[in-house]
Amino acid sequence: MKHFFIIVFVSVLMLGYSQERIEITGQFRGVWISTVKRLDYPPYAGMRSEQLKAEFIKILDSCKAIGINAIIFQVRPAADAFYASPYEPWSEWLTGKQGRAPSPYFDPLEFMIDETHKRNMQFHAWINPFRAVATIGKANVQASHISNKQKDWFFVYGKNKYFNPGVPAVRNYVIKIIVDIVNRYDIDAIHFDDYFYPYPLRDDNNEIIEIPDYQTFSKYGKGFKNIKDWRRNNINIFIRNVHDTIKAIKPWVKFGVSPPAVWRNKGYDPDGSATLGLAAYDWLYADVLTWLKNGWIDYVAPQLYWYIGHKRANYSVLIDWWAKHNYNTDLYIGLNIHAIDPTRKDKHWGNPNEIPKQIKLAKKYPQVKGFVLYRYKSLSKNPLGIKDSLRNNYFADTNNVTLIALATTLDTETLVVDNQVDTSIVVVEKTAPQTPVDIDKYRIGKEISIVWTDTEQEHTAFYRIYKFEGKNIIQLDAAHIFATTKQDYYRFMRKNKLMIFGKKYWIVVTAVNSSGVESKPSKPIRLKL
Repeated sequence: MKHFFIIVFVSVLMLGYSQERIEITGQFRGVWISTVKRLDYPPYAGMRSEQLKAEFIKILDSCKAIGINAIIFQVRPAADAFYASPYEPWSEWLTGKQGRAPSPYFDPLEFMIDETHKRNMQFHAWINPFRAVATIGKANVQASHISNKQKDWFFVYGKNKYFNPGVPAVRNYVIKIIVDIVNRYDIDAIHFDDYFYPYPLRDDNNEIIEIPDYQTFSKYGKGFKNIKDWRRNNINIFIRNVHDTIKAIKPWVKFGVSPPAVWRNKGYDPDGSATLGLAAYDWLYADVLTWLKNGWIDYVAPQLYWYIGHKRANYSVLIDWWAKHNYNTDLYIGLNIHAIDPTRKDKHWGNPNEIPKQIKLAKKYPQVKGFVLYRYKSLSKNPLGIKDSLRNNYFADTNNVTLIALATTLDTETLVVDNQVDTSIVVVEKTAPQTPVDIDKYRIGKEISIVWTDTEQEHTAFYRIYKFEGKNIIQLDAAHIFATTKQDYYRFMRKNKLMIFGKKYWIVVTAVNSSGVESKPSKPIRLKL
């Protein structure tokens, strides 16, 4: 009956969101920002609202400068909230005490999404679906917390308390949380990490400690020969329902998962990888391959946290396996910035070239659409110069943004360049902003600026600047985006790695509104630094 209520609830909420959307993508470059135990944000408890805002803006600007275009922010670390939730208390890691709102009051999630989108970056709401209490006895847990109100929904394993995914009401409850977030906030994606059933623990005799859910299995596991298949089915049902629920409310919102590097080892399954790592399928009951085959997730970001040449889980072997098993799902590679250690003298995590080598290898696979970095604080410390390396070499085209746009129709735009007519496919929308006009250029010293006029500037969120080489302007796609700006001008620096001094380029400008709808291109202008 509760499941029926959720379906009805979602079908009502989806009214007004009928317009289909498409995605314009460049290379995805995300970073995880972990809030559990304040690993990345905020830096300490008891920060005032203005301090919380300033700290997040500092993170955004730092990420933007590196070339990162997506923030994966942990908004629900343990059945608590970094936003104004009607169901769960404010997180203790936000304000220092569970249930205490920021002071002066503001909604951090609304603020963070707004600031992220101002910088033409995506905001992915990272949710831990089944962790309820992190470190029993130390965590600050309110009497009204769901773990105290529905005690039969939970089990204790090790030092933590978890929602029991085998209880149907639990899965429906977590989906209700997701419905609330998707409906009320302008997020670009819902994101899960690798925590479904808990990672296995060992006792003093080095024996695996069993998950205490046999009683639940007895109640709900009819038709299953063993508890492991039942657990996997619980997670499969949950993933499928999360996907379908999100798409029923806002079809353009993505659903992504970041599983462990190993789905299954080849010794247990011929479809598995030639590895000996902890397998998501066997120990976390996360059958990612089934999700990919059925299209239940929009992107997968496996945590390839091993170095190249590792004996048990070789990065090279794993990236090859994921590239061959993504089933046309967007594949982003999770990179282990946290493992870089300047104090080590080995050739792996003590080597400044390890992550660059991993990126170079990943780029050989067309299935790899981007990267996600674990995690912000580790990146900010710039171990072995990795932040500089990313900014200067691998993420150098810092404005290669990933944005969401309304569904469009394909139209034909004729551009005349060097007296040659070039008919190019341009994405056009009937409600698109006005095309920038009166485009011109002027030189000041060693710099060239272009300026333009926008007759409906109040409807424009930002401008895209496209760069083309040679005589013909080709298709307006993400590969040709040179920069974005909120101003009606742009300054081209002479020292720019994306342009060769003395070479001639063609530049066009488009206007983009707050929904991501793009105008037709401006008249092309010739540029030579």
